[in-house]
Amino acid sequence: MDWLSGIWESLTWSKILLGVGLFLFSLLLSFLAIGIVMVKIPENYFSSHYQQDFMPNSPWLVRWGAVILKNILGLILVILGVILSLPGVPGQGVLTILLGLIMLDIPGKRPIEAKIIKRPTILAAVNDLRARYKKPPLVMD
Repeated sequence: MDWLSGIWESLTWSKILLGVGLFLFSLLLSFLAIGIVMVKIPENYFSSHYQQDFMPNSPWLVRWGAVILKNILGLILVILGVILSLPGVPGQGVLTILLGLIMLDIPGKRPIEAKIIKRPTILAAVNDLRARYKKPPLVMD
């Protein structure tokens, strides 16, 4: 309990404001990234017939570098989504996890993505966002 009282005593208004500012910045960044990806993905991305080919006409060095960076960013987003999903932490945790999974290149991710996106509220929110930008709704199998 001493460590908790030590943390409480060391709090200042500047530290609290810095924490709130960082939280709001990361939340805004998460919403922006989710919005961009959900609008840009092809409508048949979650279909079982979708064939993914990342940067097909790029040199191998550029392609592998981009794949590595994409996977690192995907892992960070999955971790952030898990944190945002905790009780008491506001934010779009499930959508952030979905965004991270979309970016990761791991076997067996399609059923997890489909289970998340097929939730009625999430699918409706994503399709509403896509409609705002004149994109067709997502096709689900």
